[in-house]
Amino acid sequence: MLSSNHIGQQIATLRDTGYVIVRGLLSPPRVARLRAVAAQQLAQRQGPLEYEADLRYPGAPESRNARGGETVRRLLDAYGRDPDFAACATDPQISEWLRQYFDSTVWMSRAHHNCLMTKHPAYGSLTGWHRDFRYWAFERDDLMSTWVALGPETAENGGLWFVPGSHRMAFEADRFEGAKFFRSDLPENQSLIATAVAPELGAGDVVFFHCNTLHSAGKNTSADVKLSLVFTYHGADNAPVPGTRSATKPEIVLPATGVTV
Repeated sequence: MLSSNHIGQQIATLRDTGYVIVRGLLSPPRVARLRAVAAQQLAQRQGPLEYEADLRYPGAPESRNARGGETVRRLLDAYGRDPDFAACATDPQISEWLRQYFDSTVWMSRAHHNCLMTKHPAYGSLTGWHRDFRYWAFERDDLMSTWVALGPETAENGGLWFVPGSHRMAFEADRFEGAKFFRSDLPENQSLIATAVAPELGAGDVVFFHCNTLHSAGKNTSADVKLSLVFTYHGADNAPVPGTRSATKPEIVLPATGVTV
């Protein structure tokens, strides 16, 4: 169980670097249950789904009819798919961590992330450098995501890369291309990307990262599919903007945890 002092230290690290890793937050038996659910739903192609070919990021199949075209990128609406996924999204330790970060009641978005993210060998695509807030519309750009590793994650199997401290940096619009990916062709961007790190994760580790932290993920050059659960949260005083995609789905309020820290 995380102590209040430990959470405080982790939050301080996140405020400095834009991300922090909490090791072993989920137990091995719980990770095994989540992996079993994920494997079953992937095998059954249970919708809603997102396919690699739909996004056509670098390395993805050219179409759903091409070889590898049925490769799943994400199982969408993880919260609504299975009680074990929902319990992970509202885990008391995660809830208490976020409550201390936001210093308020915590809400989970069902419109953003809220998915099982996969990275398949051969057909899993590369995700360019970006900030998640490029997709979102909230009163303030202060949201937090949790990345729950359901197995080992490294640079070799498509694990996350982060640019430390980038959540505190201001960038002109021309540092990003049309789809709001951070331009890797600009020398000033290249020097920043050169500072990126790819932390290794183990099954049950959870990464908390800020919505403005620059991050990316490469291709999976291993022989195994990589699985991760990803959810996004905000404080009660930071509402989604009405009429935008961020406001299209009812949100989940995380209950008081009852966790003694």
